Amino acid sequence: MISFSRWLVLILSLGVTGYGLYAYLALPPGTSVHPDMKAAYAAHPGRIVAHVAFSALALAVGPLQFFPALRARRRLHRGLGYLYFLGVMGGGIAGFCTAFIAYGGLVARVGFGMLALVWLWTALAAIHAARRRDFEAHERWALRSFALTFAAVTLRLYMPLFFAAGIAFEDFYPVQAWLCWVPNLILLEWMLLGRAKAQK
Repeated sequence: MISFSRWLVLILSLGVTGYGLYAYLALPPGTSVHPDMKAAYAAHPGRIVAHVAFSALALAVGPLQFFPALRARRRLHRGLGYLYFLGVMGGGIAGFCTAFIAYGGLVARVGFGMLALVWLWTALAAIHAARRRDFEAHERWALRSFALTFAAVTLRLYMPLFFAAGIAFEDFYPVQAWLCWVPNLILLEWMLLGRAKAQK
């Protein structure tokens, strides 16, 4: 079951990575977004490209760290970790800048802005713990960081459900700005708490 979960996370992450690179970098700015978002994307292509490119790096590399065979190779694990960190730093900073032009008004802008800040914070905490050689704390913070990275996936998983329920894009998108990442963190904290109790 755990092995299946790892592969599922990897497949979903790579799928969204490929989609994002094609939709936001290969096509003209604003081509693949809602019509109401096209003007903002066309006016600020630099921050969009930076956010997508760096975030794609984090989303593609992050799931590899869950595989024990790769994690056991310390130099590879460390190298992938720094690549992931680079992706989060670039994606988070560009994401915070992009939040100011996010579609959906203040609710969406605050939601995406908070996501970017917490994403940066968790990655920095993971690196800091690793440098202190507190590897248990490093693992917890790295998991929190990837739970936020995975928001790129959950954002797109929820979207067809809202459409299927007949909810208009302009009504659900501000909710998406929070729904894509807050439940991820809550679920992860619940799992970490359960693991800590089992180890006692």
